[in-house]
Amino acid sequence: MSDDTSRSGLKSSNQAHRAIYPSDAQRDAFDGSSGLLFEQAMGQTRMAVCLTDPRLEDDPIVFCNEAFQQLTGYREVEILGRNCRFLQGPDTDQAQVAKIREAIRDESVVVVELLNYRKDGSSFWNTLHLGPIYDEDGNLRYFFGSQWDVTDIHQSRAEERHAKAMAREVSHRLKNVFAVVGGIVNITGRSMDSRDVAKKINERIQALGRSYEPTLDEASLGTIHVGQAIRSVLAPYDPEGDRFIFEGNGVRTEPNAISAIGLTLHELATNATKYGALSNREGTITVHWQHIKDKMDNSALEVTWIEQGGPRIEQEPDMDGTGFNISKTLLNHARGVLEAEWPPEGLQARILVPLTRRSL
Repeated sequence: MSDDTSRSGLKSSNQAHRAIYPSDAQRDAFDGSSGLLFEQAMGQTRMAVCLTDPRLEDDPIVFCNEAFQQLTGYREVEILGRNCRFLQGPDTDQAQVAKIREAIRDESVVVVELLNYRKDGSSFWNTLHLGPIYDEDGNLRYFFGSQWDVTDIHQSRAEERHAKAMAREVSHRLKNVFAVVGGIVNITGRSMDSRDVAKKINERIQALGRSYEPTLDEASLGTIHVGQAIRSVLAPYDPEGDRFIFEGNGVRTEPNAISAIGLTLHELATNATKYGALSNREGTITVHWQHIKDKMDNSALEVTWIEQGGPRIEQEPDMDGTGFNISKTLLNHARGVLEAEWPPEGLQARILVPLTRRSL
């Protein structure tokens, strides 16, 4: 449990990990074989259970098991004879309480989540299952209530919501950073009469931004969806959506691998637009990604690029241009490599980036 949770008074009871023992009063509460079975069941279960009697004024609790006492911090003598509302407090959702009242009135089953309070004042999230119990003549005898401490689940949800909110904020700020950098490049390019250079730099900056933008909300998980990043980087080069064939599943990878891969794919697409499969109307490019084991038996992300239908390649072209050199530099920082072969039908490239930890 986090420090913030402790300071707020929200505390889990570790309900699933505590031994349960029936009290003497509970053993005497029900007679006969059915009572014995009920007693044993209540003694065995770690689920907090209570029974209320709607025939008595204010529908008081007439039975509670040891798990209920451990969950709430109250002893049996402090519980019996009281309505369950004594567990409610200032932050208990009254809309959920209204659902309980409605179920009691209609003698129906209801499941709600409530913020309840223990004897020591600490709060916990309680999933309450409430339902009627009838006798052999069909008369209402009791309401059965089972409670389960779901504080840890609520805490996890809160942490996930916070992480996603932070990721959205990072995404917003990152977009602003790319916009500012792009503006600086444009102004510098104009002042130095180097508009073509500024344009090429901005294209690469935008490619980096596209590789991250669609998946920043999930970056809090520690990994990024590879397919979304690849499609975003390559979308501007295929406005009609018929030039790229994507082959990959929902594999995820580390954020640091995406920068190098995104910029390398941008350079491959730029090259294909000028000289390769995207320079005519017939060419297509197949992009495939997967996790593999490299030569050292370490996990790695492999992205393959196969061009078809473009101009035939007569000789291997030069891949030492500025763009590819930038890509290779980024890949080197990530301990990755770019391998290329030039068969006559089109470029076949392979990007391999080792992973420092297990990705999803």
